[in-house]
Amino acid sequence: MPASPDLEARLRRRIERGGAMPLAEYMALANQHYYATRDPLGAAGDFTTAPEISQMFGELIGLCLADLWLRAGRPTLAYVELGPGRGTLAEDALRAMARAGLAPDIHLVETSPVLREAQSRRLPLARHHDTLATLPADRPLLVVANEFFDALPIRQIVRGDRDWRERMVGLVDGRFAPGLGAQRFDAALPSFAAGAAPGATIETSPASVAVMGELAGRLARQGGAALVIDYGYAAPGLGDTLQAVRAHRFADPFEAPGTCDLTAHVDFQALAEAATRAGAVAYPLRDQGAWLEALGIAARAAALARAAPARADEIAAARRRLVDAAEMGTLFKLLRLSAPDWPVPAG
Repeated sequence: MPASPDLEARLRRRIERGGAMPLAEYMALANQHYYATRDPLGAAGDFTTAPEISQMFGELIGLCLADLWLRAGRPTLAYVELGPGRGTLAEDALRAMARAGLAPDIHLVETSPVLREAQSRRLPLARHHDTLATLPADRPLLVVANEFFDALPIRQIVRGDRDWRERMVGLVDGRFAPGLGAQRFDAALPSFAAGAAPGATIETSPASVAVMGELAGRLARQGGAALVIDYGYAAPGLGDTLQAVRAHRFADPFEAPGTCDLTAHVDFQALAEAATRAGAVAYPLRDQGAWLEALGIAARAAALARAAPARADEIAAARRRLVDAAEMGTLFKLLRLSAPDWPVPAG
């Protein structure tokens, strides 16, 4: 699939005028175009997220948030979702919340015009935001970020033959290609980089840390809690996790930019540390599968199967996909955050 002529021209002009660009800049521009121009979800798209697999995922999140609200004393608050896709998770979660008597205002942080339209069809009362800056500041927030942080841009520092340098994106024979920059980074390396072999890669995401700091600061000031669900690792280490997905298959991240989803594994330790610095409480990381089991996905699956016996096999398969270690159960993880004076999120 060819790149968008407009995006490709922009990237080429940027490189021709200023030299190779950092990977983070390339990733940000490519993903901005990608999400602004399509609905990437489902069988006809490029990937499928947990809310699209089964209603159970969003319903259990909604029940978790309703439980928090009840234990916090039923305050007036707002539901916030970062990168809400088609609005499927929010729709399922809000339906479950309503059964407990919780009907919060709905605020969606989304910049894609295509996805905003899909969200508005499901959630006509929702208010959209380009950034966290315009979210309500006068009430607690219940925040969900499912597969949001993995799409934020990353920096990669790579061990060359003699030193560490940043991965850049330039032009080689007229094609976009990765390379290493001129600046050395040997003086600012973590301890786990000692003795690394050539080709070893360290990833950081300053953009993710900045977003988390802003979000956690709001929780600390306003009250509330957040559930961050994504694929990633509990502690930083060496490894290149940048990947591109197109039509449910892996693709070359540097071929046809803007036509595939660029993501990287989330460093949950970095997010938790950023949240703590901003005044929020970060609870121990949980695997998605273990968390959903603790919230009662087995009972919910059984109830759905009883109500629709013809779909029993489909429901069981969806549960396995969400919780099994060989599927999403251990790769995807949950970071729970709260204001210091709020209850601990369940699970």
